[in-house]
Amino acid sequence: MDTNYTVKINQQSKQQIPAKAIAELDLVPVNEQLVHLLHNNKSYLVEIIEQDFHQKTYTLKVQGNLYKVQINNNLDQLIESMGLSVTSAKHVNSVKAPMPGLILDIAVKKGDMVKENDTLLILEAMKMENSITSPREGVIKTINVSKGDAVNKSQLLVEFES
Repeated sequence: MDTNYTVKINQQSKQQIPAKAIAELDLVPVNEQLVHLLHNNKSYLVEIIEQDFHQKTYTLKVQGNLYKVQINNNLDQLIESMGLSVTSAKHVNSVKAPMPGLILDIAVKKGDMVKENDTLLILEAMKMENSITSPREGVIKTINVSKGDAVNKSQLLVEFES
């Protein structure tokens, strides 16, 4: 089965893109936050503002415009078509660091009520700012890090009340 990706831009336009088309893109990394893209004989400088690996979302800046992009593969599309959601199938009580990094900011405090996808904290990793978002609605039980802390992969960051 050929791999296709569903790309949703700014929560509106939705496109199917074959993996072959992505592999054929003329991309040249400039640094860890910038990529040079050549498309239809036009040159674009794409800045990666934010990335959320869990939600597969990226905020990109192209020619002064911000785009929130969500990318789903075949498995994500199948799960969605079945009316299932990975996040609704589990009851998450904690958030762990997805990668080693430095805590730049903490957006919540103990006792705060958060909704799914609310930003909990900002983790800098590989010179990029990553928003760590809430996997569910709930009340913050504990925050196990402070601003400026260096964290390891899988280190406990935030716990929710049960």
